[in-house]
Amino acid sequence: MINRVLIRLKIVQIIYAYYQNGGKNLDTAEKELFFSLSKAYDLYNYLLLLMVEVTKYANKRLDAAKNKLVPTKEDLSPNMKFVENRFIAQLEINKQLNAFASSQKKTWENEGDFIKNLCEQIMQSDIYKEYMASETSSYEEDRELWRKLYKKIIFNNTALDEVLEDQSLYWNDDKEIVDTFVLKTIKRFNPENGEKQELLPEFKDEEDQDFARRLFRRSILNADYYRHLISENSKNWDLSRVAVMDVIIMQIALAEILSFPNIPVNVSLNEYVEIAKLYSTPKSGGFINGTLDGIVNQLKKENKLTKN
Repeated sequence: MINRVLIRLKIVQIIYAYYQNGGKNLDTAEKELFFSLSKAYDLYNYLLLLMVEVTKYANKRLDAAKNKLVPTKEDLSPNMKFVENRFIAQLEINKQLNAFASSQKKTWENEGDFIKNLCEQIMQSDIYKEYMASETSSYEEDRELWRKLYKKIIFNNTALDEVLEDQSLYWNDDKEIVDTFVLKTIKRFNPENGEKQELLPEFKDEEDQDFARRLFRRSILNADYYRHLISENSKNWDLSRVAVMDVIIMQIALAEILSFPNIPVNVSLNEYVEIAKLYSTPKSGGFINGTLDGIVNQLKKENKLTKN
């Protein structure tokens, strides 16, 4: 699940913190990097549990309506389509998800108000109303309902962002990327797999773990060389006057460009320009792109840049 986009973001965050704390312990900072990445995987599982919790709440609402002093005909014979959603039923018994909930002790039980409001928001949506009114019923329709609901209501949800921020500072910048993995997971679910449906693994393979470790260490261990290149190519700029975050982003970009021959230069450049837009000044993207482009051209002329 953890992809290189997320790895790059985390490395920028951790290296910035490393320098802010005096740059004393590389091993401790590396452990913090992998802990931070593991928290992103926790968020992935936690967001999957959210869909189950909303459905449970909806079911409790129906039970409460039946037990009213004077229940209506609709209360006594409600439309059960939403609470009997087959995709959610499969997700609820998923072995990997339940193992996560059990080992991490993570539930939504303490977020009752948020779950209530989210459920009401869902039930007021046209997506929900069209689904409930449809005369057809299939697993595919049940799964598609939650893909649409997630994309429309959960993907950009300020109230949810606040709940997650209160629970973990690590999740502040992760949700937008993790959301894409939740949507990918919904799409992959197959009723034939039952409780054994595989969720996305924390790392796709050992190569990505190695990428994270090597990029992190080389960014710091070769910092003097990278900063020398930056200083030489920052026309009319004293390096001490360049924003600290800009220097760190370029430092990591150069570590990637010089350490990973299989990654095209333009891919690395584009990734770090995008990161600059998130974490630095409005003008940083253009400045970083121009500076790195100059360094790459210099390295090519000096035959110091090898790409497959």
